[in-house]
Amino acid sequence: MTDDTPARPDPQPSPPAPAGTALPDPLPLFPLRTVLFPGALLGLTVFEARYLDLVADCLRGRQPFGVLCLKQGSEAGPSAAPVALESVGVLARIDEVDAEQAGLLRLRCTGTRRFRLRGAATQQPEGLWVGPVTLLQDDPPRTPGPAMLQTVSALAGAIKSLQDQGRTPFAAPYRLDDAGWVANRWSELLPISLAAKQKLMELDDPVIRLSLVDGFLRDRKVVIG
Repeated sequence: MTDDTPARPDPQPSPPAPAGTALPDPLPLFPLRTVLFPGALLGLTVFEARYLDLVADCLRGRQPFGVLCLKQGSEAGPSAAPVALESVGVLARIDEVDAEQAGLLRLRCTGTRRFRLRGAATQQPEGLWVGPVTLLQDDPPRTPGPAMLQTVSALAGAIKSLQDQGRTPFAAPYRLDDAGWVANRWSELLPISLAAKQKLMELDDPVIRLSLVDGFLRDRKVVIG
């Protein structure tokens, strides 16, 4: 399994789960060398049997899976180092699936709700990771303050520049009036460590998250003022 974000093959849409559908308990987990944010696009190439089975189960039950960042070890094949996972992750909804060849699937997913492991993640005999989780609250809607407007404008400029290059890094609609959305999208773009991205994703206050991003951008003269 590899992380291919963004992935845009000729896909077939997956229907959303009915409102109020309960999560599997324990939740199936994808350990990845990435930090998924709510609202982020995630492209995956899936070829291992354990993950092909997981995708089939998720599609059949119209259920998400959980993405947790790997602190140590590998998400595919044998690893010399023990696997260590972060305790807070994000649910991934499968939006599109392309079976371009036997034994290989390309997925396009979207990050939705954050969750926290409420116990240890365990690896099943076939190699799939699962864990009991508790959903965390979504970001409350907060408008970026006047001091953050340059950071908002810089994100709008970054989006336009990427679009001019034929890239679509974010899912529409672009909610530039929402502090959490702006902070999350900048957090995806910033050249910072996975540990730093993880800490930003875990923050419950979207205004504080955006303020930290704003400080990083000002330190590097991306935003001046």
